Amino acid sequence: MFVSGDGRIAIYYAPHPDSSLWRFASAWLGRDAVSGKESPVEVDDSTVRFPRHYGFHATLKPPFHLREDASREELLEAAASFAATRRSFAMPSLVVSRLGNFLALTEAQPSPELSLLAAACVREFEPFRMPLTIEQTAARRRGIENSRQLEMIDQWGYPYVFDQWKFHMTLSSSLTEESLLASTHDRLSRELAPVLSEPLNCDAICLFEQESREQPFRLLSRLLFAS
Repeated sequence: MFVSGDGRIAIYYAPHPDSSLWRFASAWLGRDAVSGKESPVEVDDSTVRFPRHYGFHATLKPPFHLREDASREELLEAAASFAATRRSFAMPSLVVSRLGNFLALTEAQPSPELSLLAAACVREFEPFRMPLTIEQTAARRRGIENSRQLEMIDQWGYPYVFDQWKFHMTLSSSLTEESLLASTHDRLSRELAPVLSEPLNCDAICLFEQESREQPFRLLSRLLFAS
């Protein structure tokens, strides 16, 4: 049950739960964000603790609190209407990449379709986002020097949207030890090779829900595109 006070909702891309990629990632992270079922992991727990909390996904609209004058039902209705106007498209080839000290799946080549989808989600669902408080804005701006990203925080509540957005599906926590980062990268690249060779479509947006900051995100609704 959604708790309005500290609960958040995010708009994600996530593979179909029956796909090989979803099954692999859920096993790797030790939690299936659809069923909520947890499982033992084959790596040190700290290696995957961060992405396990958020569920396997690529962010389209970052997690937000619902406005007090908006309801979850209204958001779901708006999301269904949005999905009904979209057409599915083939996902680009994905590769295991280093993003700083993190490992994630990224596009082998940029996908204009994905960028347009993310931008549309940021705009379409903005009326449901509760604005950041002064304190939250200051915290989010801390450490960021990029003027464009600061502008995005002030207008959209998050620095990495629109031209600052990058498709990524996080597979590790921050790994500061170079040898661990390298060995985990090599292992993921090897084990994911047959999985990533399978075709994958973007045919839905997924609403994920978090009851409180301490609770992990779980799938609330998967909304299929019209065709």
